[in-house]
Amino acid sequence: MPAAADPVPALRCAGLRRRFRIGRRVVVALDDIDVSVARGGITGLIGADGAGKTTLMRLAAGLLQPDAGRIEVLGIDVAREPLKVQTRVGYMPQHFGLYEDLSVRENLDLYADLQGVLPAQRPARYAELLHMTGLGPFTARMAGRLSGGMKQKLGLACTLLQPPELLLLDEPTVGVDPVSRRELWQIIDHLTRNLDATVLFSTAYLDEAERCDTVLVLHEGRLLASGPPREIAAGMDGRSFRATAALGRRQLQARLAGLPWVVDAVIQGGGVRVVTQAGASPDPATMRPAAADVRFVPVPPRFEDGLVARLRAESGRDAAAPGGMAAGDAGVVASPPGADDDIIVVEHLTRRFGLFAAVDDISFRVRRGEIFGLLGANGAGKSTTFRMLCGLLPPSSGRLRVAGFDLRNAAAPARGRIGYMAQKFSLYGDLSVAQNLRFFASAYRLHGARRTARMAWAIREFDLAAMLEATARDLPLGFKQRLALACALMHEPDILFLDEPTSGVDPLARREFWRRINALAEAGVTVLVTTHFMEEAEYCDRLVIMAQGRVLAAGEPEAIKAAARGANRPDPTMEDAFIAVIEAADKRTLAA
Repeated sequence: MPAAADPVPALRCAGLRRRFRIGRRVVVALDDIDVSVARGGITGLIGADGAGKTTLMRLAAGLLQPDAGRIEVLGIDVAREPLKVQTRVGYMPQHFGLYEDLSVRENLDLYADLQGVLPAQRPARYAELLHMTGLGPFTARMAGRLSGGMKQKLGLACTLLQPPELLLLDEPTVGVDPVSRRELWQIIDHLTRNLDATVLFSTAYLDEAERCDTVLVLHEGRLLASGPPREIAAGMDGRSFRATAALGRRQLQARLAGLPWVVDAVIQGGGVRVVTQAGASPDPATMRPAAADVRFVPVPPRFEDGLVARLRAESGRDAAAPGGMAAGDAGVVASPPGADDDIIVVEHLTRRFGLFAAVDDISFRVRRGEIFGLLGANGAGKSTTFRMLCGLLPPSSGRLRVAGFDLRNAAAPARGRIGYMAQKFSLYGDLSVAQNLRFFASAYRLHGARRTARMAWAIREFDLAAMLEATARDLPLGFKQRLALACALMHEPDILFLDEPTSGVDPLARREFWRRINALAEAGVTVLVTTHFMEEAEYCDRLVIMAQGRVLAAGEPEAIKAAARGANRPDPTMEDAFIAVIEAADKRTLAA
């Protein structure tokens, strides 16, 4: 019997190129991409913001034309027949166009009209999608009143009204909590395992990449790696270790990151995960005398280890990336850490909007020089709590002291002791880097020699000299993040608030960022952070987990993980612990 012909791939690119002109600058979004994606399963598209993921998705959906090369979807030349492709492909962009003033059912009706779903087909299709997404009880709720995770599920339901052969999902899990991420993955697994769909799934979460059958790694518009995640991690055998020492995990990480045989060093649990150079073995002798008791235990390699090693080789950046501060170079003048020095005191804090309690009787304390995490599901009340702590929103009741000031009657002096870095890039896009630094120095009332000194510190410490005349809007995301942090630290604050600070940046930029934050904490600056990256919660000294405006769990990360340990979870991750806390609270609510 003759061999069967290879099936037509879901996606094929040959010499694919696409550029964009932004002002006088030409950005190469995709540069000579050659790749083939087989039908069936989940292919992960991995890369930081600006790597080219969205451009590739839009080309595959027939929404953009390539400058050069060829792209085929399901055997169809997309450039020649985009409408034919669009009848067989579902595309969910990062910001799906839900109509927030329409209900869940009305959004489904609207997209059914746009996709030509016949009225007779709709009841059965709606029932299937609402069951799959868990939105059945919420069909009358306005889309604007859904949580972030529920909005993503509604967007996915609208995309699937006509069952596609290829489903393009552009970062559907960005900005949603671990519970919502898990629910979205259950839907995607159902699509690929039971309905034989092919999914191209872009994500910034590297743990999600390990769930994919194949991954395509984009870096600055080029294809850096492709293949099953286990193959990318395979070359890392014997190079991954867990290091512990009495020195303390932050100090241990800083010392390890500067060693020539170390590729990567990140805080994980009570120790540091270390990846060595190829052919190198951990050498405790290089750590003496400050960490003479350091122990290295081999651990299995993971996809992230292999990816970081490739990124470092590609960029030429070693583990001690430029700008990685030592504690003494943090550029702040904060009081030294004190075990009993509570710089933030929250007692029975409540904030109501009408009858709705966004924050409901929460209490916690934060010590000076501590990294304190505020975790929670979408809509848990984290942002409202942040705004009250920054003095931007008055509480309905309760006591709130920040840096020794009662925020009910001294919000302005307290704000002068606070630095804030928003989730979205919140600087002035039309101003240059130098103009932004100058503006924020003036806004913080820095003048004369002090302003000159602080601007020089920011330019030197954050390696901004080559970018001073660049318009802030046009900066690469990693430099935007550096500039935002430099502006937040311009006035040497005692407390730094970080709201989802690393969303969208590549793994190397994320590591560089956290080395800076660790150095600030060592210098006595108190850091409050919200994040949906559960591995970043490991950097926290303590944290609270919130849901529906209340604190469900509080303590050190290791203690919260230990509470989730069981026969089916002998070594729980922070994400496992987060989900366990939320599920236990849901069960208590149902039982009440």
